[in-house]
Amino acid sequence: MPPERKNLDELLLLITVLKEIMSWKTALDVFLMASLIFLIYRTFRRLGTWRILLGILIAVTIFVIASLLELEGISWIYSNLSQVAVLGIVVIFQPEIRKVFERAVSLRRSETGNTESALSMLISEAVFGLAQQRRGGILVFPGKEHVTQWLKGGFSLDSEPSIPLIMSIFDPNSPGHDGALIVENGRFARFGVRLPNSKTDTLSREFGTRHHAAMGLSEVTDAFVVAVSEERGAVTTFLRGKINRACDKNDLCSRIESHWGKTSSYLPKTSLQQFKWKIPSEVSLSILLAFIFWVALATSHARISERSFVIPIEYTTVPQNLVLVGNKPVEIKLRLAGPNSDLDVLGASRLSVKIDLSKAMSGKQTLAVNEENIRLPKRVRIMEMEPLSLSIALEEILHKELIVKPQMVGKLPQGIELISVNVWPEKVKVLSPTGVGKKGEIRLMTTPIYMEGIREDAILFCKIIAPSDIQPVDKRWPDVQVQIKVHLKSEKKH
Repeated sequence: MPPERKNLDELLLLITVLKEIMSWKTALDVFLMASLIFLIYRTFRRLGTWRILLGILIAVTIFVIASLLELEGISWIYSNLSQVAVLGIVVIFQPEIRKVFERAVSLRRSETGNTESALSMLISEAVFGLAQQRRGGILVFPGKEHVTQWLKGGFSLDSEPSIPLIMSIFDPNSPGHDGALIVENGRFARFGVRLPNSKTDTLSREFGTRHHAAMGLSEVTDAFVVAVSEERGAVTTFLRGKINRACDKNDLCSRIESHWGKTSSYLPKTSLQQFKWKIPSEVSLSILLAFIFWVALATSHARISERSFVIPIEYTTVPQNLVLVGNKPVEIKLRLAGPNSDLDVLGASRLSVKIDLSKAMSGKQTLAVNEENIRLPKRVRIMEMEPLSLSIALEEILHKELIVKPQMVGKLPQGIELISVNVWPEKVKVLSPTGVGKKGEIRLMTTPIYMEGIREDAILFCKIIAPSDIQPVDKRWPDVQVQIKVHLKSEKKH
């Protein structure tokens, strides 16, 4: 491609992208993509799978860059694996996708009336109160990972936290004192819940069932579990399969707040100001990513490229007294240039060259082919075309009446003699070009009649076989009735 044309194409590409950016549809498109990116990011970050999402975004970025640079190898790999990848993402991230739609209803997370330090201190005081009274207890603080599948039994609570409530739940006379209390989103969600036992030998024999259950849940999830020993009056914490002893209330309080901060599993009022300034930055980043993605797609679709097509020729409005004869061109090779978006939808099946013969005359003639014969989008132009002209021949149509001749193949069986063959209709009216029949008589033939199978008189129905230039006046060839009479050679005529 000459440098001047390349510069012109780049200028047209820039103008096209700028025009699309200024439309309200673009603003709506970017807004919807940004909203989707924001919801997906917040959901995956909340569930702890945002690193996987980051990997997917990197893969998409590589694909966009490959498309812009026209890297055929990477584009081929992505185009062939994209459908399988989408199906795999849907299966792997089914819970996360469900959460995205759930969060689409409301962008704000529900908050409780307790501050972080107040709630953690309240729980710490209650836990050490249980230890002083030598009461056992387990408190579970879920992290980013789901814990529901590991929990069994229990009672729904959904209550505001308080020290008396904790003390009553783990009262020896309470029906749920042997189970665990689930502290989720700053509220007491469930109590009397049974946890899975540890499957390792990490804990020594001095620890009882309660501690083995706390260790079991910490081994399979990122939940923070606090266990109170009724024998020793000690407070022990479990996280990621590791056990630590809480020295005092402040130590336990800091560990609870650290868990909330690392997993973002609870957002108290004291963190609202920090959360509020994070939202605008995340929204701005989502809009920026959506805009970059849109510009990349728009640029890719608007980029000027060249493609070759082989399209059929359609001859239209042939005068009633003329007919095309001989070998005529049936296709044209085109090389088109235009935006990728227009060329993608412009398949060979949607293209055709229409040649208007309404003003054609009898005889051989050459017709020029130009852009008027081909319907193309406004931004697509013809770079090369072969052939540039078409050589055709037309002849006047004559009304004739042609004889139908039966096409008999083979011989009659031995001892059988043919008496007569009658064809009905004997003649058929046809439309024939003037040039047909100059070299000899034109005859219409029936489909083959195989004589070796005829042993007696027979009536057969056959089709007509005619030259391609000859057409019936009635638009449809009639069926032909062939009557064959035979007799045995030994029979004597009387």
